[in-house]
Amino acid sequence: MILALTSLFSLSVKAQEVGVRWGDVLGNDFAIDAMVGIADYSRVHVDVSFGNGVGVEALWDFLYRPLGESFNWYVGAGPSLYIDDPLWLGVSGEVGLEYHFDGVPLAIGADWRPTFYIIDETDFHGGGFGVNLRWVFGGRKK
Repeated sequence: MILALTSLFSLSVKAQEVGVRWGDVLGNDFAIDAMVGIADYSRVHVDVSFGNGVGVEALWDFLYRPLGESFNWYVGAGPSLYIDDPLWLGVSGEVGLEYHFDGVPLAIGADWRPTFYIIDETDFHGGGFGVNLRWVFGGRKK
């Protein structure tokens, strides 16, 4: 998994971030959290979570805008998969706020990810609040 994340980061020339996320992550409590910039104001946000089962989210943050010198806000959506018994497949939304520290390649953020599950049963989960801490590679937008 670390090799896959490293390969994904090496394909991008934009800023990348990797770290951890705590909170409700598809029913789990902890995730490896990564971001890869794909354009000036959009990026892919990937989580692999652990706890009761294994969850995978690949969210496209199609709105990623500065909110001052060090703050950014973002909105995105994408597929979510929870592997356990039963298996859950759905679509998650994401709204978040993050802070990039000056002089230190570190970002801290908080987000909300409601999920609409389609498989195994149709259900809506409105929790999904989390806090993340990521190491920043390759610079960031100011």
